[in-house]
Amino acid sequence: MTDVRSAEPAVPVPPPAGTGRDAGRGAGLRAGTGAALLPAAGILVALAAWWLIARLELVHPAALPPPDDVLAAFVDKPARMLEHTWDTLLEILFGFALSAAAGVLIGLSLASSRTVERMFTPLLVAVNAVPKITLGPLLVVALGWGQKPILTMVFLLCFFPIVLSTATGLTTTPADLAELVRSWNASRWQAFRKVRFPAALPQIFVGLKVAMPLAAIGAVIGEFQAGESGLGYVILQYAGVGDTATAWAAIMLVALVSILLYSALLLIERIALPWVRETTSSR
Repeated sequence: MTDVRSAEPAVPVPPPAGTGRDAGRGAGLRAGTGAALLPAAGILVALAAWWLIARLELVHPAALPPPDDVLAAFVDKPARMLEHTWDTLLEILFGFALSAAAGVLIGLSLASSRTVERMFTPLLVAVNAVPKITLGPLLVVALGWGQKPILTMVFLLCFFPIVLSTATGLTTTPADLAELVRSWNASRWQAFRKVRFPAALPQIFVGLKVAMPLAAIGAVIGEFQAGESGLGYVILQYAGVGDTATAWAAIMLVALVSILLYSALLLIERIALPWVRETTSSR
């Protein structure tokens, strides 16, 4: 005998609340909120610790003024401080762009030939190992005052991580992708354009993200040595006359510029490499 219950149509069960599109939208909203609030919370914690250290005078006020004094120093001369910030920002961007272009090209050269890699890798390591601040006076003698030695300092600090990440990315193509290229009998240029370079982009961005804060450091060091404007020049001038609050205001502006540029680079990476987040695990 046929079981009547087996002939009854199945009643669709609605998905539980919080799943599907609504859950995805909620997760995205929570992630976006966390991405905005958590960095702000970290900055507030750092400012609170700074205020507490200054309040308890754990560090002499001449060396570390309280945050309100630093803010007052900036408010006292905002136009001048923003003008110097703009000068430093341009130096960071131009120097970083030069180092990125040269670093990727040098990395391509190292990855394309084992002979070239063996010839020049020790030289690159030696150049990177030299403390760049010791080259400042020599750059001034060779290039004079102004932006040339500053951009050179930015370049010297930035290019090595980009070279290393580019060469590493191009020489560590996943085995399955390399086998796929061989099965297609693709030319060397096709393999590079379609597989090797796209696969190396995440690693290249690692080098770019390491180099971006170094660009700000290089610009400030260059302005210490040869600058006629910029935040490094402001730090040196005002610290020399004992106005440490203004010097710290310039330091905070350097930090703010670095955070904004690094965040912009992260956004560019997310837009340019959307497949990375989809094919890698998240924490």
